[in-house]
Amino acid sequence: MADESKKVPSDYQLIGPSDDGQINDLLTTLDARDSRQRLQALIAEWLRMENLVVLAGAGTSVTSGGKTMVNLEKDVLSTIRALPELPTNISALIEARTAPTSDGSKKIGFEDWLSYLVNANFIGSAPSSPFKGVQWRGTANPTQKELSSFIAHVGKAIFAECALTLPDTDQFATVAADIAPHLAFLSKLVARDSNLGRAHLFTLNYDTLFEQALELLGIQYFDGFTGRADARFDPSVYGLDIYYPGEVAEGRVRRFDKFLHLYKLHGSIHWQVRDGELRARHPDLQDFTMYRNLDAAGKAEKLTRLSNDFPVVGILPTANKFAQTLTMPFAHLFRSFQIRLSAPQTFLLVLGYGFGDEHVSRIIESALMNPSLVMLVVEPNPKSGTIDRVRRYKDLGKRAFVLTPTEAAFNQSEFKLANFDDFARSIMPDVQWLDDFLRLRRFEKQIQAYSRTATAQDAEEDGVDADK
Repeated sequence: MADESKKVPSDYQLIGPSDDGQINDLLTTLDARDSRQRLQALIAEWLRMENLVVLAGAGTSVTSGGKTMVNLEKDVLSTIRALPELPTNISALIEARTAPTSDGSKKIGFEDWLSYLVNANFIGSAPSSPFKGVQWRGTANPTQKELSSFIAHVGKAIFAECALTLPDTDQFATVAADIAPHLAFLSKLVARDSNLGRAHLFTLNYDTLFEQALELLGIQYFDGFTGRADARFDPSVYGLDIYYPGEVAEGRVRRFDKFLHLYKLHGSIHWQVRDGELRARHPDLQDFTMYRNLDAAGKAEKLTRLSNDFPVVGILPTANKFAQTLTMPFAHLFRSFQIRLSAPQTFLLVLGYGFGDEHVSRIIESALMNPSLVMLVVEPNPKSGTIDRVRRYKDLGKRAFVLTPTEAAFNQSEFKLANFDDFARSIMPDVQWLDDFLRLRRFEKQIQAYSRTATAQDAEEDGVDADK
């Protein structure tokens, strides 16, 4: 019999409804090995449900250089404040936003604040508007020209902060822990039985890390756009699927296994509005690889220097931003989110989202009325308010769970467990396809290294011949 005193306690809690109907830690009596086995068995079972929905928030991009919305606002406004010849009214507007409230109340979110600014700009500048402007509170009173310029700079600064590039895979990578978490997560996500419903990935992030990972893995996806050279928004593509033709699939039509649907609920850095239409074209991100390591003055200088090269991006998620276009993508995307969550046998996996967007959280809470929905929230902070929120969901549905570290594990290593990286790399069950991908990448790296060596040798020999 094993020595009970030598068993290592579990680093995780899985808080959810137990057999007695109460909200408890379902891993509390298990050691580290048994708790991980039970956790992976439950996740594997949930991933086999017919309808798989993933909601990814800002936390899924943090280790790749992304920022939470609070840090994004701080850095964007600091950069704009450092711009040369910034109008006094815009400085006052930023000061009013960053100063603490007089009564200590919580301020509205960054996106809601931007919505007010865009609304004010639209009211005062639209040719059909009966208003010439708005009355501002406090000392800030920007002109329409100043406000329009400020909003344009905000969009460009957000673009620069969100122009993230997926980390390259090391040539010695052999396991999921060695590669970018997006690669590990997506390879495991699409490895489920192709006879089940397609995975639906909803993300609140502006960056294109998921798209980069999908393309590197060779996973086909529909993101609401049709066309390659200059894609147009066309939500009808979400009703399509991909199949192998009969002549290459043993005489019968068979579904293509590596495929999912992608939804950018708050927009994307590669979205553009041109000629009244929403278009998508991925920009070159090379100039922004070092941007996030600069100080505010350095970012402002780079922003000014590259200003003319920025695409006209439609990333501010406000209702009127796209009201003038031929379609209103946000309304359709959020309606799709509601529809997917109301489907029978649904597993909702929530990653990197702290329930800070009420319009998103309300949809989730309504979906918990679906009797066959299971929700797993991955939360790296055991003291987060998300834990209490999930506990309250007991009255809405009996199948809401939250995965979080124990307090002892959190105190020993803060925010390292039960985050997106940890979940994707070590908690989700491993799949054979990921091993195949890593072997292929190692082979590609070896070929590249050999080609560079051969090229260098050829150049050196040419140099010797030239000297003679």
